[in-house]
Amino acid sequence: MAGKRDKSAVSRGEQIQEAEREAAKQRLLAQAEADRIPVEETTRAVPDRWWRRGQR
Repeated sequence: MAGKRDKSAVSRGEQIQEAEREAAKQRLLAQAEADRIPVEETTRAVPDRWWRRGQR
């Protein structure tokens, strides 16, 4: 019986760790989404040589 209790305790601990990992993952995804800049709001990067071509 003690073996069953130990096994369920480990299993419960693993369940708690998995829940914590999932919660951390969701927090990271939410933060990344909050920090994301929509493509429409960004400007296209222009290589330096194109910018300088008109100045030479």
